[in-house]
Amino acid sequence: MVLTEERKKPRERRGLRWWVLRVVGALLGVLVLFVSVVVIAGWEAFGAAPEGARLAIVKASPQWGDGAFENVQPLWNDAWGMFTEPMSDHASPSEAIATEHVGPERFAERHELRVTWLGHSTMILEVDGRRFLIDPVWGEATAPVPWFGPTRWYRPPLALEDLPSVDAILISHDHYDHLDHPTIVALRDRDTTFVCPLGVGAHLAYWGVPEEHIVELDWWERHSFGDLELVMTPARHASGRQVFDQNRTLWGGFALLGPRHRAYYSGDTGLFSALDEIGERLGPFDVTMIEVGQYAQAWPDWHLGPEQAVAAHRRVRGDVMIPVHWGLFGLAPHGWTEPIERTVVAARKENVRLATPRPGESLSPNALRPHEAWWPELPWRSADAYPIVATENGVRD
Repeated sequence: MVLTEERKKPRERRGLRWWVLRVVGALLGVLVLFVSVVVIAGWEAFGAAPEGARLAIVKASPQWGDGAFENVQPLWNDAWGMFTEPMSDHASPSEAIATEHVGPERFAERHELRVTWLGHSTMILEVDGRRFLIDPVWGEATAPVPWFGPTRWYRPPLALEDLPSVDAILISHDHYDHLDHPTIVALRDRDTTFVCPLGVGAHLAYWGVPEEHIVELDWWERHSFGDLELVMTPARHASGRQVFDQNRTLWGGFALLGPRHRAYYSGDTGLFSALDEIGERLGPFDVTMIEVGQYAQAWPDWHLGPEQAVAAHRRVRGDVMIPVHWGLFGLAPHGWTEPIERTVVAARKENVRLATPRPGESLSPNALRPHEAWWPELPWRSADAYPIVATENGVRD
């Protein structure tokens, strides 16, 4: 039987729909396969949820709300802007970054006040003879698996096997650029203390850190190391290592109060009212280590940005400021040198003493050398061209 043109058209249309469904189905299948591979490969890196006695302590926290930890001032997000803002042409270095090699001889003696910056938020802080390793990340990428996620721009200036003895390892929160699974596994057998916010200890214990080595703190809680007191300070941020664990662990910063010197590390935070209280209750600080990078107008409350970082330094009553959370990973659309360029400008404007160490460099805030730019000159946006302004209470006017 011969089909007329009129009778052929419905079959042609059905055939088109069939092919579209086949293509969509294939794409979904590839997506499901990819997600499955990531989940299986990264399962251990996801960590573990607080349970039992640890969960009871988590839920008793004043910061615990409706099934999760909450900020005093909520976060505002532009969901569309998060995915549509174009990346800078200079988001990553085009040439190798020269770092300063750190050998074990660097730590032959303990110092009264010294900071060794290893890139991003990883640093070794020495205060009144005590030594602390902060947010250690020796892994290749800020992701559950090394081949999926932003990768580091240079090798660690200090080999992990050359890491000196430390009084404690401090973890500010459980995001991948601060809590690195392979690094914790490599450090878990060290005879030291791991200090972290509430709930984060579940990850550490799951990865093999002995429970007796884990200290979990709520905001304003303290832990002593001899005559030095460590205080977990509030922050305005979030937590989570996968889709279903958002904000089930706390986030924060650290104040280290020695008999002669005081230091403050902001952790990841947006601008918020408790910064003044930190300065009043725990300051003044000889040195602050405050995050300046990985910002965007689409998430103005998650990170300070350069100008607000300088403002935060002043509000906590700091003397010397060391910018961190930049110079190792590309986690935001801005140029890689933009955070430090803008911080230098803001610090000069506000008459703030700024130290800008090269990755691997150690410096004593009480013996600063003149400021020297070790990064290349690249185009960057000013505060006027691209302002980062936190919302007051998670609401954008």
